[in-house]
Amino acid sequence: MTREEALFKYCLRLGDTNLILGQRLSQWTGHGPFLEEDLALTNIALDIMGAAKSFLEYAAGVEGKGRNEDDLAFFRNDREFYNVLMVEQPNGDYAKTIMRQSMIDTFDLYFYQELSKSKDATLSGIAQKSIKEATYHQRHTSSWVERLGDGTDESHARMQNAIDELWRYSGELFEMNEMDEVLIKEGIGVDLTGVRVKWEKYMDALLQRATLKKPAEFFMQTGSRKTIHTEHLAYILLEMQALPRMLPDAKW
Repeated sequence: MTREEALFKYCLRLGDTNLILGQRLSQWTGHGPFLEEDLALTNIALDIMGAAKSFLEYAAGVEGKGRNEDDLAFFRNDREFYNVLMVEQPNGDYAKTIMRQSMIDTFDLYFYQELSKSKDATLSGIAQKSIKEATYHQRHTSSWVERLGDGTDESHARMQNAIDELWRYSGELFEMNEMDEVLIKEGIGVDLTGVRVKWEKYMDALLQRATLKKPAEFFMQTGSRKTIHTEHLAYILLEMQALPRMLPDAKW
């Protein structure tokens, strides 16, 4: 695998994960538990969509085939997407959405801190901007994990159900393949081993404060590195891509 091929797929992985997560979060717009939280989650979704645009825009430039970020977002099928499986899971109740977001936000913060050191100026620049956003996101969703986990019997049960369902997707966040090896060697990509250590330490402490427990038994789900996904992704893309595919030449 060449450096350019690895960089293209690396940017797709980052862009796709943000794109699908932003799409999922946007489904809560107008449906939050109260107005302030509705606005907060919508703003988080906008930040994440902004990162998706940046990564996909760079991916299109690296590819050099005349495509742009919109082409990559709206004219690929599910077997061409590299997003992690966790972000394509249905929102469920608010506890599940918050648990998923807290896990991703914590990963993003430590990942962007390392990516900001990349020798690739574009990736480093995107990461430096995203660190500020991820810091706020992590603080916000972590406070909700504690609030709901150590709240009423019902809120605690809902949070525990959320982590029991979502934890099986967390291992995939730290998987590395040939693409990562090529870019790490070039000083461009991030070695996820160190990110995992920080993530696990933070999540263990957060769950303890929230009186929640990791599942005793689970089997890690994987597949996105090979563009293998759950059935949920195709439905997300069907909704997200419907208008651009019906009117591909439309100008907005």
